[in-house]
Amino acid sequence: MRKFLFCFVGGAAVLVAGWVCFVSVRPAAAGGSLGVQRAGDADESARIQRIENGLIAAIQIKGQTAKPMTMAERMKFFKVPGVSMAFFEGGKIVWTKAYGYADVESKRPVTAETLFQAASISKPVSALAALRLVRDGKLSLDENVNAELKSWKVPENEFTKEQKVTLRRILSHSAGTTVHGFAGYASDEAVPTVVQVLNGEKPANSDPVRVDVVPGTMERYSGGGMTIMQLMLTDVTGKAFPEITKESVLQPAGMTSSGYMQPLPKNLWGNAATAYRSDGTPVKGGWHTYPEMAAAGLWTTPSDLARVAIEVKKEYDGTSEKILSQKLAQEMLTRQKGNYGLGFEIEAPGKKRHFGHGGSNEGYRCDLLAWTDSGQGIAIMTNSDAGGGLIAEIMLSVAKEYGWPEPEPVVHSLAKVDAATIASYAGTYEGDTVGKLVFTAKDGKLYLQADILGPESQEMLPETDSHFFMMSTNIQFSFEKNKQGEVEKVEIDAGNKFVAEIRR
Repeated sequence: MRKFLFCFVGGAAVLVAGWVCFVSVRPAAAGGSLGVQRAGDADESARIQRIENGLIAAIQIKGQTAKPMTMAERMKFFKVPGVSMAFFEGGKIVWTKAYGYADVESKRPVTAETLFQAASISKPVSALAALRLVRDGKLSLDENVNAELKSWKVPENEFTKEQKVTLRRILSHSAGTTVHGFAGYASDEAVPTVVQVLNGEKPANSDPVRVDVVPGTMERYSGGGMTIMQLMLTDVTGKAFPEITKESVLQPAGMTSSGYMQPLPKNLWGNAATAYRSDGTPVKGGWHTYPEMAAAGLWTTPSDLARVAIEVKKEYDGTSEKILSQKLAQEMLTRQKGNYGLGFEIEAPGKKRHFGHGGSNEGYRCDLLAWTDSGQGIAIMTNSDAGGGLIAEIMLSVAKEYGWPEPEPVVHSLAKVDAATIASYAGTYEGDTVGKLVFTAKDGKLYLQADILGPESQEMLPETDSHFFMMSTNIQFSFEKNKQGEVEKVEIDAGNKFVAEIRR
């Protein structure tokens, strides 16, 4: 699925060289509150120290030694103001840890209770709400969603003549629906209704959600499909989406700090992490509002994400039925299309069983990983566009400490490419799902500036004369030229998964 000094044990804050660190590793109280569940505080504290002092680069170059780095060093390198994480095992949260600032200007520290936007981790949590309605006999996994939609219908076309958009296909990203993700709305922008989002009507800032591939034929990530699901749930129940999810998922899972609150109520602003760009500047108004709640609208904490993963594991094992039956929980974690179950991303064929999801909203990056058999896992949340690189390094350190087979570093070879070839790739390219990408050549090196990566240009390193990678994140670019030697298109892959094709 794929950064500091050890400060203080017991939940108190300590200011070290201008940054704040919290740690909570204490015996569990009744009711399943946070705490050490295995070998005691000293052992867990030692584990945390090794994790935060043993970060290694997630992207490495063959032949170069990867040296351990500290969390403080990597937070400074990535310009990530704050990090919060929760480790769980055996049906309990074992430890939590928080670093840095929820708001840099006010020096308000991150704590275990600080709220972050879960971004796309909203999807599997909202999938649980849909599957709860399936369990209750109010929805079908394999029925045409237009049979339940009342306030809007999926437009029929040549792609839907025989195969239809179904809930199963939406949850497994195989419904053939468009719109990869959403940018949200700044504090001074009008927020559209869900129907306006689906129609691409102003003030919506995204394209209409339509079917342009025969449903069921391929996996293609679609936040647009999840937004169709959101509307279906409200049409079927007659309730607002935040109410549906609270009653069916959040409360049963014990996620007392979470909610699909869009916009975030003012009384919670003081507990929310301010969102930051990759250059360290804050997002205007603190964060964006996402009416596409099912796809991107959950506010939560790592501890609450751990709780929902723990509950899914229990239901998979048949020891709880607070949300789903064992049969549905097992179906949720069974491959439907590609590496997706129903809402969660799951292991690739032949890999050790796990489930989870990543998240990327404006100014937030997060990740959740849980091992299906052992029940171990971790949730990590950051308040920066550059948080993905930091999370990848934390995950590697955690994996090493606990003996996980994944994730592993991505190792690239470094090639020598002449300046003329480098210069031939310079130009502006655009794609439907990734927006504008500007490649520039300087001193025989290639640089990229893209909205999806933040405002700063990043150096592209050559693995071959046409294939380039970055050290900050696992996104790779392959340039293709026509017979005349002109660049015709660029293919973008992330984590060995095709993302987009862009053209000049």
